[in-house]
Amino acid sequence: MRSHDEDVDMNILVFNSGSSSLKFLLIRYPAERRGASGQPDAADKGIPLIRGMVERIGGTATLMMTGDGTQEPIRERDVPDHRRAVEWIFESLGESIDAPVDAMGHRVVHGGSWFRESVVIDETVLGKIALVTDLAPLHNGACLATINAAHEAARAVSGTDVPMVAVFDTAFHRTIPDHAATYAIPEEWVTKYGVRRYGFHGIAHASSAAAYVETVGRSLEGTRLITVHLGSGCSATAIRDGCSLDTSMGFTPMEGLVMGTRAGDCDTGLVGYLARHADLTVEQIDRLLNERSGLLGLSGRWSDMREILKARELGDQRAELAVAVFCYRVRKYIGAYLAVLGGADAVLFSGGIGERSPLIRARICEGMDWYGLRLDEQKNSAAITLQAGSAVCISPDGATLPAYVTAVDEETWIAREALRCLQHWKGGQP
Repeated sequence: MRSHDEDVDMNILVFNSGSSSLKFLLIRYPAERRGASGQPDAADKGIPLIRGMVERIGGTATLMMTGDGTQEPIRERDVPDHRRAVEWIFESLGESIDAPVDAMGHRVVHGGSWFRESVVIDETVLGKIALVTDLAPLHNGACLATINAAHEAARAVSGTDVPMVAVFDTAFHRTIPDHAATYAIPEEWVTKYGVRRYGFHGIAHASSAAAYVETVGRSLEGTRLITVHLGSGCSATAIRDGCSLDTSMGFTPMEGLVMGTRAGDCDTGLVGYLARHADLTVEQIDRLLNERSGLLGLSGRWSDMREILKARELGDQRAELAVAVFCYRVRKYIGAYLAVLGGADAVLFSGGIGERSPLIRARICEGMDWYGLRLDEQKNSAAITLQAGSAVCISPDGATLPAYVTAVDEETWIAREALRCLQHWKGGQP
């Protein structure tokens, strides 16, 4: 590995781990584009060398890679866990591209109360990430496995330790004011257990906002945005001046919108009621709310919105109810965040559902014309395939509150955060 003190290009390998998937990006920041501080220009997105994803980790997985605008043939292999997925990625990168890895950036979902910004990873950082794994059980464990495997794989290639940076989803929401982040609960729960609203999907919300301002040519300063990230996990965020003021997810990623298998908002009293009357333990209830609720619970069969929409077209009433509940909950949060922000300059849709389902976007915006939020049917139908980091308007010209679809680029955002963090870390070294 080359020292990041050298006046040379910096290659950063990014890992974005999900519960059963692992996205990756190898990106280069040329030395000549970095100023005296060593950081890239604000508009510089770097040069992507190769990006890809391993899906269906835990069984017969697939690996897709795209480099220089060309997609390589999809590969298949038995991949039991994230460690094997990382090893496969390093092996494939070695076959496909001759470029050293100078640093790595890792998305980490929950940083607890310790991490309010990105940090260089060491044993202390790893220990603290592990302590909050039960608050993001579907993700933090996978993040840790990826970090440890990447450390070992990079060392095996380079013969030395490669610096790694943890970029936290929760960090973007550090600006939420106390009155929005504090629950009405006994103070001891706050001081002893750190119970508060942390928020998640921060990297996606930040990337969505950045794509919008770049597209329309305005600054985040003075801009009010409602970002709606809809996928297997879903959340909404109120953003002013580039800062999060409120977000739908809370202490864990369970709160807020209806999700693939997570219930979102529901009466906390149901936990005690079910424990007393359904002969269920707290652990069982927690698992059911995390893994068997949401769209899956509503439809009875599917957690994937694409399958639900197909069933709805065939007259399945539970599928129709799932769509109605899902869209109503999003619309309610948009209304709430209009109140939080005192109005908004745009509503931004992102995520697998938000980017690729015109019908869901249209259903969400139904009845919002009272504030000028309405969609252009033709524009909305056409906005289904966007380049990463871009945004497109789906409202009529001159709409009071325009809506946009944004294709978030979490991996590039993580890379820039890693570069910024490493420069700060280097500057603080003796």
